[in-house]
Amino acid sequence: MKYPISKIAQQIPPSGIRQFFDLVIGMKDIISLGVGEPDFVTPWNIRESAIFSLEEGYTSYTSNKGLLELRKEVAHHLLRKHGLEYDPEEEILITVGVSEAKDLVMRAILNKNDKVLIAEPSYVSYRPLTELAGGKAVYLHTPKDTGFKLLPKQIEKACDKKTRAILLNYPSNPTGTSYTKKELTGIAKVAEKKNLLVISDEIYGDLTYDFEHTPFPTLPGMKKRTVYLNGFSKAYAMTGWRVGYACGPREIISLRADGCHRGA
Repeated sequence: MKYPISKIAQQIPPSGIRQFFDLVIGMKDIISLGVGEPDFVTPWNIRESAIFSLEEGYTSYTSNKGLLELRKEVAHHLLRKHGLEYDPEEEILITVGVSEAKDLVMRAILNKNDKVLIAEPSYVSYRPLTELAGGKAVYLHTPKDTGFKLLPKQIEKACDKKTRAILLNYPSNPTGTSYTKKELTGIAKVAEKKNLLVISDEIYGDLTYDFEHTPFPTLPGMKKRTVYLNGFSKAYAMTGWRVGYACGPREIISLRADGCHRGA
């Protein structure tokens, strides 16, 4: 039988990282550097809480936006740590890892052939998620001599009438590079000038050691034009739990929450 496979899906290459991961998984005396994962298991207090929740019967459907209790805790965390204020009812969405968050954002904002600017080297899923949503990934090369960083003038030069967003990832997977507040401010000015939405993947934000991490929506005027993505995988060694979240304008967050009938 010839199956009706999408042409877009057929053109997406397999993940080299995942192929390497599958190759070495289960091998003894091998340290895999293929995926971004802590070298320790989820702390016991987290595992114990999850076990207790199962014993208490917390196994039913939730709101499409995720457990309100969790959304409130995410809101509290962001307010306490970064001074970011999000409404847990309308501006926070719990997702199946940050990858689903990126996928949902792309589907929410892109029309056919709309462009998304992406720093290269980049995480492997950025291009497929953009193209599956009907958009075009525009890679901006970041050489070693700039520290693998996007420059404001580079972003501005790449923009045209079809450019809708820029996808930032810092600290970066795979380069590890990050941006100072001053550097991010330069990018923010271009985003404002070119009317770009900023999709800011900051899943590695708590693993910043050289200087203080600056969440993009904390920059002046950027909260209203940023979808902030984060989760529990890296900072809390919860990669297999697949719990992430997206925070942003209610017009985007509520659209995806209402449209994603995960319980169907």
